[in-house]
Amino acid sequence: MAKQSIVPFGPQHPVLPEPVHLDLVLEDEVVVKAVPSIGFVHRGLEKLVETKDFKEYVYIAERVCGICSFGHGMGYCQSVEHILGVEVPRRADYLRTIWMEMSRIHSHLLWLGLLADAMGFESLFMQSWRLREKILDMFDATTGGRIIFSVNCIGGVLKDMDNGMLRRLVETLDSIERDLRPLADTFLQDYTVGTRLIGLGVLKGEDATLAGAVGPMLRASGVGYDARQLGYAAYNDLDFAPVTAQEGDSYARCQVRIQEIYQSIRLIRQAADKIPNGPISVPVKGNPNGEYFQRIEQPRGEAVYYVKGSGGKFIDRFRLRTPTTSNIPPMLDMLKGCQLADVPLLILTIDPCISCTER
Repeated sequence: MAKQSIVPFGPQHPVLPEPVHLDLVLEDEVVVKAVPSIGFVHRGLEKLVETKDFKEYVYIAERVCGICSFGHGMGYCQSVEHILGVEVPRRADYLRTIWMEMSRIHSHLLWLGLLADAMGFESLFMQSWRLREKILDMFDATTGGRIIFSVNCIGGVLKDMDNGMLRRLVETLDSIERDLRPLADTFLQDYTVGTRLIGLGVLKGEDATLAGAVGPMLRASGVGYDARQLGYAAYNDLDFAPVTAQEGDSYARCQVRIQEIYQSIRLIRQAADKIPNGPISVPVKGNPNGEYFQRIEQPRGEAVYYVKGSGGKFIDRFRLRTPTTSNIPPMLDMLKGCQLADVPLLILTIDPCISCTER
């Protein structure tokens, strides 16, 4: 029997943009067990419901994470709106959907650049982030922010897009899609990428479901669950189907995320074509009295928001279950049996967001 050794991985590592620590139990170079230690970031964001009223807390919720900021603000707002019985204007639903899909594009392009950089493809890293800059520029033009947008509010949104802005957005997306296709095709067809990702970290569909995997990690294992199919915001008016792959390995997870970029572009085109005229917000009266669970599909998977109020201007409780929280347990299962050198790439294929997980 090979002698076991324990190798610490993280919280500081060249391929980890955020802190996570794993104790890797090895036999020679093979991982037989991975023990996580999370909790390096403590910001107390959920406790701030005690000092920020429920309308002000929108701006705290979206600061849970810079990459997923719009979705966090939208998930919180929708939870409170359900408790208050507020009917959001349809145009606001469409605007939220457009900004949410822009967030998915910018998140997936960021991930593609980080993965490429970890594999030594510095040119692909720069090109991916060059395309991501176009999306951030459109965020800046439509919301006034590049990372934190502050356009969600209880009852709708604070800013609108006129027809000229929507046309400019679609034209920008056309150029992104045109430039991304040769980059993505080259990456996915590269021999080195195939040898490093195909067959690595295989997660079967049944195992993914039992372990609680969500998002591209789940869909790459052949399970076609996508929280957008619940029909929140404007998704019930748009035509789409979950992007899936059957292999369940690291390469399949890359395929799913890249295809989701194209899917988001198609969804924004549909929304820009169908968006109705009308107001973008409604007045909100009263305070939240009740509780509600809201599910939305963040770039990394399903996020669950819980809000509880008892009739005061301060809500009693806000809780958030992030996609990375759900994806860490199946990730630990996938690490078993892999080579030590493959651990960084395997972790990156789940696209971890530790700042979302640790609030």
